[in-house]
Amino acid sequence: MKTFYSNVNYTEVQFDQIEKFASIYLKASDMAVILDIPPERLRWDISQKDSEASRHYYRGKAATPRNAPYSSGLTSAIENTHKNLLEMEDDE
Repeated sequence: MKTFYSNVNYTEVQFDQIEKFASIYLKASDMAVILDIPPERLRWDISQKDSEASRHYYRGKAATPRNAPYSSGLTSAIENTHKNLLEMEDDE
């Protein structure tokens, strides 16, 4: 198991932001920049299924499909969303 040199104590605001960012398929590395957290640390916290960061991340990610707009005119938006989801999962 990898050990990290910095300890991140997340705030409730950061947990809410992680959930919000995951719901729009923002990559973990981009989230980390916005939250001012080392990307490796955020990825590790997300990978720990019993962590609050992981719970908020996957809750946001799971909420997206039911919030996604469905319309025959939004084919490219759906394709872009799928592409963003794949990029997000590659960055986990």
